[in-house]
Amino acid sequence: MTDTSPAPQTLAATPTLADIEAAQRTIAGVARVTPMETSQFLAEVLGSPVHLKCENLQRTGAYKVRGAYNRLSTLSPEQRAKGVVAASAGNHAQGVALAARELGIPATIFTPVGVALPKLQATRHYGADVVLRGHSVEEALSAAKDFAAHTGAVFIPPFDHPAVIAGQGTLGLEIIDQVPDVDTVVVPIGGGGVISGIALAVKGMAERLGREIKVIGVQAENAAAYPSSIRAGEPVTITTTPTIADGIAVARPGDWNFPIIRDLVDDIVTVSDDETARALLVLLERAKLVVEAAGAVGVAAIMSGAVRDTGRTVVLLSGGNIDPLMMERVITRGLVAASRYIGIRIMLPDRPGQLARVAQVISDAGANVVEVLHTRHGQGLVINEVALDLSIESRGPEHAQEVMQRLHEVGFRPELLEH
Repeated sequence: MTDTSPAPQTLAATPTLADIEAAQRTIAGVARVTPMETSQFLAEVLGSPVHLKCENLQRTGAYKVRGAYNRLSTLSPEQRAKGVVAASAGNHAQGVALAARELGIPATIFTPVGVALPKLQATRHYGADVVLRGHSVEEALSAAKDFAAHTGAVFIPPFDHPAVIAGQGTLGLEIIDQVPDVDTVVVPIGGGGVISGIALAVKGMAERLGREIKVIGVQAENAAAYPSSIRAGEPVTITTTPTIADGIAVARPGDWNFPIIRDLVDDIVTVSDDETARALLVLLERAKLVVEAAGAVGVAAIMSGAVRDTGRTVVLLSGGNIDPLMMERVITRGLVAASRYIGIRIMLPDRPGQLARVAQVISDAGANVVEVLHTRHGQGLVINEVALDLSIESRGPEHAQEVMQRLHEVGFRPELLEH
């Protein structure tokens, strides 16, 4: 679809509720109104009704197309002719690529060399020219800005722009429309684009309706730039460490986003990778929803107790673009975190029948051995002794403890291993 209508003026100030309502009209027919599901399991954990805003089912698999399309719609005919450029390792790339295709604008996307193959293929499928550059998003970002400077292409930031914020804020309007009596909205935070837009929309609607609605942000604890920035009173750059929630691993808050979040977001909490992995597993098993790790942090915050006593709660599942190989690793980590997949080591006398005895005890306890390493070699072993490392499937913490107890009762001395 090519939009030939005059482009509206680019927003030059913090978006208002009216700007977000205008953005909703702009993106209608391009971004889907995604489903709102309920979760009985999470409601029992929280003690209040829980709804899941399934933006993982959005076109391109994430909310990013909302902000990208709204931003691109503000470009003049001259700007559109020169094209747009962006840097991303995932969701922003696909959002810009789809928005550009719909508006008939040439798009160039710079992405790190190690980008996941499904994301690379999807971005190219939407018609963008993809350039692999560098080994980090920062290197790709630098290359994209150089490209913009040399070609005149308009650089499209992933979160730090008023028109992007307004586009993401359309999610807040949908949440109020779908769950009018919502008390709290829980939102993942990376750079802050989606939560700043949602906060503006939700708080604006709450004021219009004459009531209060809370907004709570969730960051990965290995990449939590907002708590320290809030304490400092200004955006600060942190050193991030690796996290499975790579989609929200942003080292510095956006300049446009920070003051909105500081003034409107009621609380910001963090979750660990293990908590996020457990949440992703719960979403797969209980809700039948495929969600990327960054999109599952809101559920992790409820399951970990970081979010509680919030009344009727909507949790944003911000995206579902997870590489199958990463999904396999995250699922395994979630099983380990839930004590449904444990590793144990048992030192045994080196004589026939010992392995069979161990296997029988585990079988009698109702657990399943999925991997075995039996070796005479290694530090700490004495003559006539072997080490037996087992990976075992159990039904949870109580069952895992039962397996360990059964082994102790027959004379073995099992030790839990770190996976």
